[in-house]
Amino acid sequence: MKDNFYLDQKRVLEVGKKVKSCESKIGLIKGLETLLSDCKTYIELYEESHDQTLEKELEESLNNLETEVEKAKIKTLLSGKYDDYDAIMTLHSGAGGTEAQDWTEMLFRMYKMYAEKQGYKIRILDILNGDEAGIKSITFEVNGDNAYGFLKAEKGVHRLVRISPFDANARRHTSFASVEVMPKIEEKPNIEIKPEDLKIDTYRSSGAGGQNVNKTESAIRITHIPTGIVVSCQVERSQLQNREMAMQMLYSRLAEKEEQEEMEKLAKIRGEIKKIEWGSQIRSYVFCPYTLVKDHRTGYEDTNIQSVMDGNIQEFINEYLKKINF
Repeated sequence: MKDNFYLDQKRVLEVGKKVKSCESKIGLIKGLETLLSDCKTYIELYEESHDQTLEKELEESLNNLETEVEKAKIKTLLSGKYDDYDAIMTLHSGAGGTEAQDWTEMLFRMYKMYAEKQGYKIRILDILNGDEAGIKSITFEVNGDNAYGFLKAEKGVHRLVRISPFDANARRHTSFASVEVMPKIEEKPNIEIKPEDLKIDTYRSSGAGGQNVNKTESAIRITHIPTGIVVSCQVERSQLQNREMAMQMLYSRLAEKEEQEEMEKLAKIRGEIKKIEWGSQIRSYVFCPYTLVKDHRTGYEDTNIQSVMDGNIQEFINEYLKKINF
């Protein structure tokens, strides 16, 4: 009886999510129809009166329509199996020690600000702070419309070039961090996980959560032996809750791996995670001797590096989506 109630709740949530997605698409179409109608009205008024004051309103109306049509085009590219799902992201510092750990924290700030601009919500699931500064690794979920569909574009190695704030001689340093992205799958996909294939470790939480959380071994790390996939969670108050969240993350990782293998069969590039070092980056962020952010997959560039670090990365994402779909 209890299991049936749980399944019914899952179905209600899934139906609700699909309804919300459909409503969003209908709202998008209605919005475009309204903008198009406004443009037609301005054109008709201008043709009748030739009033020069209407030119500015007409130009603004056409610009708005063009902007919204471009956004709609991008959303049509989100046709992947899990594109409308929430996302789970993991950032790992790579070569560069404290420099790379500080860079990882900078990337996390960038994604937080991007999420805010998109109306997404972020929840940290696991974090390992740096020895002196920054973050060694962090896992967080991003909740919002098409979160995975957009953020999958960020999967890969990100390279930073700057004058080090940790170097007394003010020398230029190169640092790396990797970004992993997977869909957050609420329901269990058609994937079998055998208990004997799991290695489960417990440890004390290192993050915030109250004295009880930090004194007991409530944090969970699960290793899936056949694939080598490792997931961990430490933010919940009990070991059981952390285990449930870690298992959900494992299902998500396995589902993402399955989808990646399917897409590789179709000869589509997924931007797999490479070794975190020189020559394997998908994007470079150069602060010195000039300022430039360049995506090496698409060639798209932006010289306003501060704007990018403040979360304005949508154009990089859009260019990636166009590239893999055309």
